[in-house]
Amino acid sequence: MRRSVGIGLRREFLSRVEAETPAVGFWEIAPENWLSRGNDAYRQLDAIRERYSLTTHGLSLSIGSFDPLDEQLVVAVKNFLDRFDIALYSEHLSYCSGHGHLYDLLPIPFTDEAADYVAQRIRRVQDIIERPLVLENVSYYAAPGQEISELKFIRSVLEQADCRLLLDVNNVFVNSVNHGYDPYDFIAGLPSERIVYGHIAGHTEEAPDLLVDTHGADIRAEVFDLLRFAYQQHGIFPTLLERDFDIPPLPQLLGEANAIERIQDAIEKEAKTKHCAV
Repeated sequence: MRRSVGIGLRREFLSRVEAETPAVGFWEIAPENWLSRGNDAYRQLDAIRERYSLTTHGLSLSIGSFDPLDEQLVVAVKNFLDRFDIALYSEHLSYCSGHGHLYDLLPIPFTDEAADYVAQRIRRVQDIIERPLVLENVSYYAAPGQEISELKFIRSVLEQADCRLLLDVNNVFVNSVNHGYDPYDFIAGLPSERIVYGHIAGHTEEAPDLLVDTHGADIRAEVFDLLRFAYQQHGIFPTLLERDFDIPPLPQLLGEANAIERIQDAIEKEAKTKHCAV
C-alpha cells in the first residue's frame, strides 16, 4: 500500500473509492466542504476513515487578514477534527477576507510586522484546535509592501508561532519563475523539522516568465525534479497530489501518484546505498 502519497478526495470519484479501496496512502479533505453536509455524509466519511488516514486542508481561515479571527469557524473545525480523529489541520499562509470574503488567496506583505501579527493569530488558532496549525507556502503574483524575503518571512512565522509547514513544491517553482529566484536555494533554506507534509500539482505557462498555479494540469518534469531535491534535503515527507480543476479519472491520478512514489523509493534506495558505503 502506498503510505506516503495522498490524493485530494473529490466527489467525482468518491463512490469509486468506497467500492474499490484504491491503494492511496491518505486522503485530504477541506473541512468546510463537509461541516454542513449532514449525517449521511458523515457516515460516508466514517467508512473511509476506517480504511484510510485523513488530513484536512482548509479554505477560509484567512490567517493574514485584518478582519477579526473567525473563532466560530475554528471551533467548528476543531470539533470536526475530533469527531473523525484527524491529527492534521493545514491552511494557507495568506488571507482571503477583508470586510467580506474575497474569493481568492492573497499574499500577506513580507514584513517583520506582518510576521509578528500572523504568528499571534496562529497561536490563538492552535490554542483552540489543541494541535499545531500547518501552514502552506502559497503562490503569489505581486508582493506589495515587501521588506524582507519570502523565505525569511516564512521562517519567522514558523519560529514565532511554533507551527508547522506544508511545503507546496509547485508553489515554490511557480514563484521562482514569476519572481526570479532560485527554487533550489529556497527549498534548501527551509527548516526540515517544521515540514509535516507536502503538496505537488500542475500549473499553466502563460508566458516564459509567468506561470499560473491552476491545479488543473499534469505535473511538469521540473516540479518532479524539485520534489526529488526537497526529499534529498529534508527527508521523505508525505506528499499530496493536488488536482482541483479538469479532474481526470481516478486511474490517471493514481498514475501520477505512482510517479511520486517512485521518486520516494529512489531516494530511499539512495539513502540506503550511502549508509552501506560508510
